[in-house]
Amino acid sequence: MIPVNLQPEPCDFDQMVRQRGHTWLLNNGINVNNPPPKASDLPNYWSHSNKQLWVAYSGVCAYLAIYFEWGTGASSTDHFIAKSANAGEAYEWSNYRLSCFGPNRNKNKYDDVLDPIGLTPETFVINFASGEISPNPTLSSAEKKEAKKTIRRLKLDSDNNNQMRAQHYNDYVSGDCSLKFLSRKSPFVHAEIVRQGLV
Repeated sequence: MIPVNLQPEPCDFDQMVRQRGHTWLLNNGINVNNPPPKASDLPNYWSHSNKQLWVAYSGVCAYLAIYFEWGTGASSTDHFIAKSANAGEAYEWSNYRLSCFGPNRNKNKYDDVLDPIGLTPETFVINFASGEISPNPTLSSAEKKEAKKTIRRLKLDSDNNNQMRAQHYNDYVSGDCSLKFLSRKSPFVHAEIVRQGLV
């Protein structure tokens, strides 16, 4: 995971998502600042902006920091503040994180993960021998604890994810891809190659 910059909301977002969502909440007597009685009942007006979210964030998963094609069907809109915690945030662009299905499913409604938006640079580092992700050893004890929670919750250190990062690095070392290519397709690996002076 690396820092992500919040992107501007689409020009039709207010009309197609926020206003429709707030109208539904009002008509059903639900305060926008309160948890809904049943999150699964909230209309998924945010689906209108699913592809816009993918485009805005250049197809890069906020949690795995890898590019994935829209056509794979692997894209999902993660509500960083869970829908079950705040009804109004279900319809706020600033609360959306582009995510592959896996991390979104693992995060679920939990609130113990670090937010890629506003994340301190170099919070996480990679051991390229294994692809394993870990908290930066320069972090404070409290920061390391939060980073470890995030890794565990999202399963960022799963065997598959470790192998993926190691493979991306090996592709670069073997000359199969350029550093510029990695900056678009695997920006976490790219950032770590640069930070570790492996260019």
